Amino acid sequence: MRVFDFDGTIYDGESLFDLYLYSARYDPRVFRHLAPVLRYAIKYKLGRGTLEQMERGVGDVTSKYLRDVSRSRRIEGLRTAPLEGARELGLGDDVLADKVTVIEESSTTGGLETLVRSFWDRNMRKIKPWYRPRPDDVILTASFDATVGEACRRLGLKRLVASTIDPETLTVTYLNFNTNKPKRFRELYGEDAVVDEFYTDSTFDSPMIDLARTAYMVKGNTITRVK
Repeated sequence: MRVFDFDGTIYDGESLFDLYLYSARYDPRVFRHLAPVLRYAIKYKLGRGTLEQMERGVGDVTSKYLRDVSRSRRIEGLRTAPLEGARELGLGDDVLADKVTVIEESSTTGGLETLVRSFWDRNMRKIKPWYRPRPDDVILTASFDATVGEACRRLGLKRLVASTIDPETLTVTYLNFNTNKPKRFRELYGEDAVVDEFYTDSTFDSPMIDLARTAYMVKGNTITRVK
């Protein structure tokens, strides 16, 4: 089994922060979350925040941000962009009908799903060229299922271990950070699951490095075996 961290490992950057900046292009009101987002991102990267602090702080900031996104009419307006583009290309009524169906089916999720789809339309290019997905790969990330899940779908991956959000309340229900990563991994794949290869960009993933048979540190497109 191959297990990969996502941000900084197979994705060139921090996808959640990139998504935040992308959403600000359409609704500047989300800028009010900039300071706390940066504060917790820095703490996460430096390993200076305890798990309890991260769970409490990140959960609060994320919920406020998601509520803003879900209520934003400007972001919701992105939903009609595929339909307008199809009309401009002169596509037939059958294609237009399919696009209308997709738009209607996603209407219950508010602006988040619309934003995420639009974001990955532009940012799948940031998946690093060295990564070649296999159907049984596992993505193990502190980012959220509601955001990274779309990238995994486009990569043909079905195994995702991520932080989770309740779509009804837009609250964080699980933060997949530090020691929570191997804990959640074991809950999903069993105590006997064998990690043949683990890839990460951070030494703070040492609990997963210890768990794996072999482990690799990724810096840019350079991959170095560390175990």
